[in-house]
Amino acid sequence: MNYSRLLQLIGGLVLLSFISVAALADDFDDSVSKLTLKTGFFNLYGDRQQSALLLEISELNQPFIYVTSLPQGLGSNDIGLDRGQIGESRLVQFERFGRKIVLRQLNPYYRAISDNVSEKLAVNQAFAESIITSFELVAQRDNKLLIDVSSWLIQDVHGVAATLKGADAGNYQINTQTSVVDWSQSKSFVDNTELSAVVTLNGESKGRHISSVTPDSRYVSLRFRHSLVRLPDENYHSRKFDPYSGYFPFEYLDYAQPIAKPLAKKFIYRHRLTKNDQGQVEQPITYYLDPGVPEPVRGALLDGARWWTDAFERAGFKGGYKVEILPEGADPLDVRYNVIQWVHRSTRGWSYGSSVADPRTGEILKGHVSLGSLRVKQDYLIAMGLLGGIDKAVAQQQAQEMALARIRQLAAHEVGHTLGVAHNFAASVKERASVMDYPHPLIELTNGKIDISNAYGVGLGAWDNYVINYGYGEFSDPSQLNQLISQTKAQGFKFISDSDARAAGGSNPWAHLWDNGAKADQELVRLIKVRQQALNNFNSSILDPSLAHSELREMLAPIYLLHRYQVQAASKIIAGVDFNYGLSGQPLSHHVVDSQWQRQALAALLQTLTVDFLTLPQDIISQLPPKAYGFYANRESFSSSLGHNFDPLAIAEASARHSLKYLLNSQRLNRLTQQLSMDSEQLSVGEVISSVIDGSLKAFSAQRAKRLDGLVAKRVEYVVIEQLLKAYHSVSIAPETRSELAVEINKLTKWLVRQGKKGPKSLRSHYRVLAQGLEKGLEDDQYKIIGSPAKLPPGSPI
Repeated sequence: MNYSRLLQLIGGLVLLSFISVAALADDFDDSVSKLTLKTGFFNLYGDRQQSALLLEISELNQPFIYVTSLPQGLGSNDIGLDRGQIGESRLVQFERFGRKIVLRQLNPYYRAISDNVSEKLAVNQAFAESIITSFELVAQRDNKLLIDVSSWLIQDVHGVAATLKGADAGNYQINTQTSVVDWSQSKSFVDNTELSAVVTLNGESKGRHISSVTPDSRYVSLRFRHSLVRLPDENYHSRKFDPYSGYFPFEYLDYAQPIAKPLAKKFIYRHRLTKNDQGQVEQPITYYLDPGVPEPVRGALLDGARWWTDAFERAGFKGGYKVEILPEGADPLDVRYNVIQWVHRSTRGWSYGSSVADPRTGEILKGHVSLGSLRVKQDYLIAMGLLGGIDKAVAQQQAQEMALARIRQLAAHEVGHTLGVAHNFAASVKERASVMDYPHPLIELTNGKIDISNAYGVGLGAWDNYVINYGYGEFSDPSQLNQLISQTKAQGFKFISDSDARAAGGSNPWAHLWDNGAKADQELVRLIKVRQQALNNFNSSILDPSLAHSELREMLAPIYLLHRYQVQAASKIIAGVDFNYGLSGQPLSHHVVDSQWQRQALAALLQTLTVDFLTLPQDIISQLPPKAYGFYANRESFSSSLGHNFDPLAIAEASARHSLKYLLNSQRLNRLTQQLSMDSEQLSVGEVISSVIDGSLKAFSAQRAKRLDGLVAKRVEYVVIEQLLKAYHSVSIAPETRSELAVEINKLTKWLVRQGKKGPKSLRSHYRVLAQGLEKGLEDDQYKIIGSPAKLPPGSPI
């Protein structure tokens, strides 16, 4: 071996290395010499005149949090992508491979809490991670690396194209030529760095969702935000999750757990809230309201958001929670601020409570509330529709008070989510036990008149005080949390959340959206009376002078459909199963709802299928002309088969279908079949269907066959046939339930055939068409007895 030659080669490589390092150092100085420096968590170099933005990395392989968001949104409720929308909190780190720097997303869901390094490594190597993007090294000086992040900032990191495609709104992709880094809005602070860009997607839109909110639907330009957030210190103390805690669960799998223990470790999401040695709050949880909110809504939002102050004081943290106006110049998406943001869309839509949280622990670092601005107008519309027949100025004042009362409750609700608190859709069992329920306005009849003075509650409920105590209170022993749970259950508070409340086939008789009252069937009966009085009062005097007479049609919709949410609530009593959430060792409640209560609920629901309930008075119909020139039907309008004219049969059809959709839900019918097999006193599929048929087809009066209510009766019968066939062909229907349906359908078919031959002459052809429709529908699951079903205007949210 030629050692002399080898030494020369090694020496050359070492010299080359020194030269390369020196060159990189020179490049560093050259690269930043004409750029502006913004110091912070990550130092930034850039310039308004240049499109490049350089980021300095001082430590590799150090995890931090990466979050994307939208400072400027699309404005379409149907698609989402709202102003202030926050993406996933990702645990990431920069790593180096030669001259390439990668951003790797770690996988903290799988971990091993152990002192054994090899045990941890075994878990880390068992599950995939994700390299989000990579960068070429621009320059290096000592341990400081310089990378150009410009091209990364204009990538579709927020998944906008996928969201548009998923909403069937069109196919779009990033146009790098019309996307730019926004240096002026890129900032760096001690614990977070905020990178901004204006990103344009090109494509062809489908439908009107995009074209209705953009100047040119071929080009969709939004503002993107990349937040790089320093991980908090390790002094945070997690609190255990309990199914009854009322909190969102934070979970990971610990593969170091003993064989007899579950892998899943569950804690709650919450903010850090601590006291110093003198017992004073060290850093209060402070929320900041968007200064763009106008009065009187601003005052209402401040009031509602501040309701939580009392709960924190009860939990022992006086001064631990505050709400203020966002300081001038502050950025709502800056992770240092918990923000309540006012979000405009082209149509009314949901409000949200989101957060940035530590992916390792569930500690909430930033709460971000997005409040849809048009919600308050919908409440005002409902209130005015209810208040026909009284002085307009008085009605307007009462309607505004109701709308502001709702917005207070909404602010408290969404802030609650950002505190870690989940929905409690069973809170109405104890009246207004929680702002975390979805409240329907409580409309009362006082001396026979509509009264909305108590439409919404004021302040938190007892459940809300409990959850804040559970999540933020000070407990010296974990067993005290169990005692708190036992005490709250003993007081009769129920907790049922989304998965058991939202489903059309839901079975829990207590968990509902937009309901009132302890028992859903009783509230439905009461609300039917309220609805009738509201329709008796309904007239065009409630319209604003700037509106055409035809706009009364949109005001009618929520009044005619005042029962819609309570119908869904009452339907859950039928084939209902009463159960609670709890851990092993805690008392369990799990039983089928009493059969008498089920029959009472069935009777209440059948009231919504009667001709008298569904037929709109002709004096109201006469006030509903076609849309005036310059005014247009919209998503809040009833559908019509009469062209531009109002269609009273279509609204009856849509309402009847709404009730039958829930009553004849396949999961509900399946439960009826099995529950009857275990208790002969329970409702049967046959009893439910017979009750529907007896109250509709077999209740038809030939004397009114040619009147409006007679036409309504006929339309309801078509809907009954339609929904029976839909249930029969449902992929979710159990085979034994389908057999019972077949028996009832065959019985009905025979009755219709007889009526087609021997019934009232004026109805024979009608019965023959129904019989033929049943026979065709049984054979062909694509057959439609109603070719173009009338649709309800959107309901939620209110």
